[in-house]
Amino acid sequence: RDSMFDKIIYIGDQGAEIKLKDSENIAINLMNLHLIFEDDTKTILGEVDSLQDDIVKARFLGEIVDGKLKSGVLRKPNLDAKIRVIDQNEIPMILGKEEAGTMLLGGSPFYNYQPIYLNVNNFFSNHFAIFGNSGSGKSCGISRMIQNMFLDKRLNPLKANIVLFDSSGEYYNAFKDIDKISPDYHYRFITTNETEGKGEPLRLPVYLLKEDDIALLLQATSHTQLPIIERMLKLTRIFAQDDKAKNYKNHLIAKALMTIIYSNETSAHKRDEAFSILASCSTEEFNLEAPVQGIGYVRKFRECFAIDSHGQFSESVLLVEYVSKFIHQEYDNYDPPIDCYYTLEDMEKALNFTLISEGWLRNEQTYGDAVTLRVRLHSLITSGRSKYFSSETNQYMPLETFLSNLIISNGKKYQIININLDDVDDDFAKVITKIFSRLLFEFTKGLKARASIPFHILVEEAHRYIQNDTDRFLLGYNIFDRIAKEGRKYGLILGLISQRPVELSDTVISQCSNFLIFKINHPVDVDYIKKMVPNISEELVEKQKTLQSGTCLGFGNAFQIPLIVKLEMPDPVPLSGNCDVVRIWNGDALRQQAPTGTPVTPPPAGQPTMQPQQGNVSPIPEVSKEGPLPTTPVQAPSNISVTSQESSAVSQEEISQNPIPEVTVGQEVQTSISRMESTIPINTAPTLDPNNSAEEATSQEVVTPIPEVTFPEDITQ
Repeated sequence: RDSMFDKIIYIGDQGAEIKLKDSENIAINLMNLHLIFEDDTKTILGEVDSLQDDIVKARFLGEIVDGKLKSGVLRKPNLDAKIRVIDQNEIPMILGKEEAGTMLLGGSPFYNYQPIYLNVNNFFSNHFAIFGNSGSGKSCGISRMIQNMFLDKRLNPLKANIVLFDSSGEYYNAFKDIDKISPDYHYRFITTNETEGKGEPLRLPVYLLKEDDIALLLQATSHTQLPIIERMLKLTRIFAQDDKAKNYKNHLIAKALMTIIYSNETSAHKRDEAFSILASCSTEEFNLEAPVQGIGYVRKFRECFAIDSHGQFSESVLLVEYVSKFIHQEYDNYDPPIDCYYTLEDMEKALNFTLISEGWLRNEQTYGDAVTLRVRLHSLITSGRSKYFSSETNQYMPLETFLSNLIISNGKKYQIININLDDVDDDFAKVITKIFSRLLFEFTKGLKARASIPFHILVEEAHRYIQNDTDRFLLGYNIFDRIAKEGRKYGLILGLISQRPVELSDTVISQCSNFLIFKINHPVDVDYIKKMVPNISEELVEKQKTLQSGTCLGFGNAFQIPLIVKLEMPDPVPLSGNCDVVRIWNGDALRQQAPTGTPVTPPPAGQPTMQPQQGNVSPIPEVSKEGPLPTTPVQAPSNISVTSQESSAVSQEEISQNPIPEVTVGQEVQTSISRMESTIPINTAPTLDPNNSAEEATSQEVVTPIPEVTFPEDITQ
């Protein structure tokens, strides 16, 4: 193998051209193999890129120093350097070795599927991205990689904290039995879909949300809305203090009432606004039935708003004296404690109080933004999404306790927390993902020992959530951009899984250090990867276009050089495969759902193979060929089953009382005939080859030919 190379005829910055001695008698396939360039002072590793006639073009990959490969080449080999194909014992230098700190990733198609080992620290301590078309193997790839992690007894990832945001629930099947590997490993499935009966319902207490989170939740778009949200949250915490902040609450109500009393509105409008204030927040001193002491008489507070014949409050003097005595200027700088329990309903009351007391609704410039927030908050409360922000304990829980209960519950330490967002729209799912990520960032950043509790945020279908949003304009930052730039040093790592990298945030992609790229064909995505992915060459981009499903191009800090990796299928697999339309079309799916042990009896001769429908079904009336089509509903013969879509004459009540039995034998005929000119015999039973596979042979046992069914002419079914 060494004698096939003659000499180097050209050396450039990126590679060299080598002349072969005898190109017609090459015994091995040189494409993509690695070459060693050796001279007196250095040893360089290269890879064959192309072969034309007797010229081999090779690209430099790295320098071998003391038996270890260092990526990148500063020194080029001499023209008289010896060239040879890499030896078998040198391959682990490229593919990695099974040793402490490594884990199995997959196999190398170019070296007889020798195992490729991943440097765990170099991969999982940096942000990474997994790109590929739908069906290219992304979901299976990440499932296999995580399964390998837990199968490796040397790693023992007992304290791993992987938060996986899943948009379709496909990873449940891949990780639900992870405790079979070890009783110390556990998987938690939290979902917004509470109808499937699996997992736990998603709950994110609203009192853990900050102003920025509320702005995202209410889809704020204007900077004028941010002070309203800030004031709303402050009042919400104040109102949640009950009697602890009684004097301050009286101060707030009194100031709001005085603002209303001295406004330019009509007395009737003033009264309505005052009563709205008391409906949002009331105390013993400020409520509609509170006694107001006058000189020698007592009025109820609501009676002070009675309007006289002049259109003024009849007790305006008494009202002003009573209200003003509760105003204390020292309370203007009061900051309530943030560790208090409240609900979305409490927030709505505080928002209404804020909008009225601060005059947001009386200002033409702020009216639209204020009403928008109020409508969206009320819509959230009245919708089914409000349950996601409730709390099971009805008491305040600090962030540390909330996250601790998330990863440790019922005596179990959960290494994988799968948050499934398949029952909500993308906008709402994006907000949930951002809020959770912000909470994790705040927690890890606040740890005394930096990066002592690492978290990995894996985002499936990341292009839905990690985008170039308006957050940076509105809030001054995007939480994913911040995590990408700062999270690594706090032990908060992002993992992106996407089929449309062009829709992802530029900042986040630029901070990724490792990539697994499955097959991508879309030219826009391919061009985007060329521009955005660090240290990727034209050769690497071209390689990924020809990859098979389940095979990826891996490169970055965790790889010595870019490698083609074939990953094994995960066991068990995620629910991300294609629909088996052939099996479903020919009825296998229905037969598999039928009770086992039920014998299949062939129908009598001359009868259709389909079971008759229960219920009252009339025969098809005779129609003259020359006459018009019938206007009454056409019903099928009693010996042919129909669905509710095929016969409008069968009422929904009849169908519910007499359900259509499942088809267990034969092939169902569902024919739509607009106008038939002649009688058409139908016999569509398939003929099965005795040499078919075992699966087809099984289906053959229950398939019976369908006899001819004759339809009259000019019938519309």
